[in-house]
Amino acid sequence: MGVRRTALIALAAAVAGAGVTAGGARELLRRQAALARDRIGKPLGEEAIDADRLWKKSFGDPLDLVVVGDSIAAGLGAERRKDTLGARVARGLAKQVRRSVRLRTVAQVGAESSMLAAQLDRLPEDYRPDVAVVIVGGNDVTHRVPTPTSADHLEDAICRLRELGAEVVVGTCPDLGSLRPVPQPLRSLGSRMSRQLAAAQAEVAVRNGAHAVSLARVVGPFFITNPDEMFSLDRFHPSALGYKRTAKALLPSVLTALGEREEVPFGHLPPQTA
Repeated sequence: MGVRRTALIALAAAVAGAGVTAGGARELLRRQAALARDRIGKPLGEEAIDADRLWKKSFGDPLDLVVVGDSIAAGLGAERRKDTLGARVARGLAKQVRRSVRLRTVAQVGAESSMLAAQLDRLPEDYRPDVAVVIVGGNDVTHRVPTPTSADHLEDAICRLRELGAEVVVGTCPDLGSLRPVPQPLRSLGSRMSRQLAAAQAEVAVRNGAHAVSLARVVGPFFITNPDEMFSLDRFHPSALGYKRTAKALLPSVLTALGEREEVPFGHLPPQTA
């Protein structure tokens, strides 16, 4: 059964008590999606702050970090470059290993998993990152891209990064159920679909030598219990504190991938061993 049909059935079940038919569920989904777009708007614009630079330059012996994916990976919502996700990961990594970190961001606002290949195409031919952080999936869910299709695109990107010699850490799709501007029952449906995608992303990540971090489990509860602090102006993208928490959630797997840490905490999955 296709994901779109599964989603429609789930929505129909969710509103069955109100006597809404499958056709009515489809219309309800359309109207609630439009309402969510109106509530969220685009107060942050469509361009994230450019945070690419050599972080903690005084440490020397730089590591190369590339950040790939969507608007969260790009850091939309941060008002200072040091508060973007990439900068937060770079600074945290540098402090742990006492080496500078050269950040390169190819993530794009609005990106779906199908756009990862184009992002990697923009990397210089001789670029060889030490580690890559990938966060993508929210736009796949909102645009109802089938989960297997999204997972296939992610798998291709992981394999390309691994071929470049990079260790890869995938932050799986956040739980869209934490988005308060999205009305019910659409929010519950988004939560279910995002968790399905996150599980598929984790599976392809560890199967292909990457580390997976469940953002829904590791950092999601902070967004649910403290939305005013964790979300930025649009109540959709993380705030500076939200990015700080997300980077902190990713860092254990980044360190493990680079051989700087032996064990990872709850919500982190290491690559499968042959």
